[in-house]
Amino acid sequence: MRHSYYEAILLIERLHRHFLEVVKSDLDRQSIQDINNVQALILYNIAEDEMTVGELTARGYYLGSNVSYNVKKMVENGYLIQERSPHDRRSVRVKLSDKGLALHKKMGEYFEKQVGALQGASLSNDDIAKASDILRKMERFWTGMINYSGG
Repeated sequence: MRHSYYEAILLIERLHRHFLEVVKSDLDRQSIQDINNVQALILYNIAEDEMTVGELTARGYYLGSNVSYNVKKMVENGYLIQERSPHDRRSVRVKLSDKGLALHKKMGEYFEKQVGALQGASLSNDDIAKASDILRKMERFWTGMINYSGG
């Protein structure tokens, strides 16, 4: 019999892939073809911040993706503005352009619609809060395992 831990690991990955498909579906509905779902999620998480590619990578939201490549494509397609830091010329910072801010707003509205639809899926705010708490505990566990010597 498989331990529920293994089931949870598989479910986390599957949920992430499903969520990316939901984002892709929304982009397709809006006929937005010049940004992919992973890039849109990176854009959404930048929000009104200004940060380096390293800071984006450290946030760790982007499973199996090359953040530098995706940032480059978003700059090319006008979603991000890339600027050298005035304090450290080696450091490049990115922020959302007007086009990026407009997409961020659309995505926020779409996510709010999803929140509204949770009740119809028999998912209460309390259910989501409990699931988030468990996922945070797993994140802390895995973070601790990175430094675990196994002894």
